[in-house]
Amino acid sequence: MEIAIIANDKRKELITEFCIAYCGVLAKHNICATATTGKYISEATGLKVRRMLSGAHGGAEQIAARIAYNEIDLLIFLRDPNSEAEYLDNTLQLIRLCDSHNIPVATNIATAEALILALGRGDLDWRELQRK
Repeated sequence: MEIAIIANDKRKELITEFCIAYCGVLAKHNICATATTGKYISEATGLKVRRMLSGAHGGAEQIAARIAYNEIDLLIFLRDPNSEAEYLDNTLQLIRLCDSHNIPVATNIATAEALILALGRGDLDWRELQRK
């Protein structure tokens, strides 16, 4: 499975701790992330992470393009609900694309945990059929 991870600045520590906790599940899948988030994850866990550009330089758009081509199976986008409104359009674009392609998306840690546990049980294997 292809997992994309994005985290706003105020959520980078949280996503890193999350990836440490679920390293065993994540290690069985391909991960891509925006640049700084990917750096934190790979340094903390040793996981191989395909790093896109930073979010401010088009990394979220690169992930959006992969979603549009149905190349992502799960998006974890830990966003800061108090962040600047300038990021709202990118957030809505990513969620809209996930909705269009039936891609599970988590925007908070509770949903991310539910999706990772489901991934570990094989509950998201239907995505592989949908990608073909």
